[in-house]
Amino acid sequence: MHHHRILFDKYHPGYFGKVGMRYFHKLRNKFYCPIVNIDKLWSMVPQDVKDKATKDTVPMIDVSQFGYFKLLGKGVLPEMQPIVVKAKLISKIAEKKIKEAGGAVVLTA
Repeated sequence: MHHHRILFDKYHPGYFGKVGMRYFHKLRNKFYCPIVNIDKLWSMVPQDVKDKATKDTVPMIDVSQFGYFKLLGKGVLPEMQPIVVKAKLISKIAEKKIKEAGGAVVLTA
């Protein structure tokens, strides 16, 4: 395997060079593809807001302030705590989970 790699690099100079690496990073850069999942929402809420949060005092989080555009529904919202989320785009699953927890979704322009 090692021998094969040496040959591979020899006949494909620069194959793992600048162009490949730049592309690799770009795809994984959160500003390039700014998505956040609902299981990360709670970690973005400031601690003092978390401490005050109850069923009546619902925290609001604007994900665009953190550089995210789209909210996806991977994971779960902790402890079914209601939360109001502002986002430019939201998946149907994320919206459903937030509403099931008693929260709301606000779409921003």
